[in-house]
Amino acid sequence: MKIVYLFGKSASGKDSLYRSLMKCAQLRMQTVTLYTTRPKRDGEEEGKQYHFISEQKAEELRKSGKVIEERTYHTVYGPWTYMTVDDGQFAGDRTFLMIGTLESYCSVRDYFGKDDVIPVYVEVEDGLRLERAIARERTQKIPKYEEMCRRFLADSADFAAEKLAQAGITKEVRFENDTIEACTERILAYLRGQLGKAE
Repeated sequence: MKIVYLFGKSASGKDSLYRSLMKCAQLRMQTVTLYTTRPKRDGEEEGKQYHFISEQKAEELRKSGKVIEERTYHTVYGPWTYMTVDDGQFAGDRTFLMIGTLESYCSVRDYFGKDDVIPVYVEVEDGLRLERAIARERTQKIPKYEEMCRRFLADSADFAAEKLAQAGITKEVRFENDTIEACTERILAYLRGQLGKAE
């Protein structure tokens, strides 16, 4: 079992890259469905992007001992919790593609072992990232600009250079998302080498 862990600041294009990478038939990566207490966004479906759960259900999962990692964001709309749960999804000799934060990457790496978790850090210049964040928020029925700004500012601390260095995020695993197509190709070339897959 291998896990490719994709992470980066908000609006760095992680979701688009995730979808693009999942189309690579050669790597045949499997999805992992996280759990969250945040409300569904327009277009999201239960069990597809996330398992949308209540705080009571989150507490039940904590007590079960199956929570690999969790993080809670204190948003302007209240606390939103995200969890990775060892609920049977990780069985078998397969390669999984996950998406999250630096902190969640470190927790998953520590749980499964660094030899089985491959980091992929996505970067975008801050001005462009802010433009993308605003454009994405405008597509929502009820845009949450305050929360978007909170996340944007929090990223400076969450992805500080010293934290990236401590987590072992080297130049080799950092990918500039100039365009989805070009960034996808660079990531796939790297992963083929890591996973022993020929072109």
